[in-house]
Amino acid sequence: MIIEEIMNTNVETLTENDTIEAAIKLMREKKIRHIPIINDQGEVIGIVSDRDVKVGTPSIFQRDKASDELSKPLKLIMKKDVIIGHPLDFVEEVAALFYEHKIGSLPIVKEKQLVGIITESDLLHTLVQLTGAHQPGSQIEVRVPNKAGILYEVAGIIRKHNANIHSVLVYPDKKDDAYKILVFRVRTMNPVSVINDLNNEGYSVLWPNIPGISS
Repeated sequence: MIIEEIMNTNVETLTENDTIEAAIKLMREKKIRHIPIINDQGEVIGIVSDRDVKVGTPSIFQRDKASDELSKPLKLIMKKDVIIGHPLDFVEEVAALFYEHKIGSLPIVKEKQLVGIITESDLLHTLVQLTGAHQPGSQIEVRVPNKAGILYEVAGIIRKHNANIHSVLVYPDKKDDAYKILVFRVRTMNPVSVINDLNNEGYSVLWPNIPGISS
C-alpha cells in the first residue's frame, strides 16, 4: 500500500508570518495537532505541532505576557528541518520514518508542492486494516523453520478448512535464527481443528494455547 491511498489531502496550513495565536485557533477549530508552514509558492518550509505551541506560549501564571507572546510569528517556534514523504512511498517505509525520527506527522510533497499529510493516527488506522484486527476472527501464531516455501505450506493447511486468511505477519524468532513466527488472522471463531492439523504436521502453535492440545 502506498501513502497516496491513505494520506489526508485536505491539509490545513499557515505561513511563517502567521501568529502563534492563529495556530492555536486553527488547531482547536480543526482538532488537529500539526500544521505545515508553507511559503507563497506552496512549498513546505516548516511545521508546527501542539507541543511547539505549548513551549512557545506563557503559562497560566504569566497572563500579563500572553498577548505579546501570542502575537509573535510562527517562524520563531516552527521546526525548519522538516522530514517529508512522497505520495508513492510505501506505508511501511513511512512507518519506519515515524519510528526512527520519533515524529507525529509527515507532510507529503510532490514536485515541491504540499499535496497531503500523514499522522500517527492514520498509520494506526491503516495497520488495523492491514492486519484485519477490526474483523471477526482468530489469531494463530505458528513457529516454523526459516526456509523457502514454508508460508505456502502452512497456509495450505489452513486453506483445507475453508478458513479465509485476513492477513499474515512474519517476524523472526528471537531465540533461534533458524526459525520464524507466522501470525495469521483467520476468519474463524473456532480454530481448534486448524490447530490440530498444524500440530499433526509437526508445526509448533504458540497461540492460542488451548488446554488439551499439545504443540
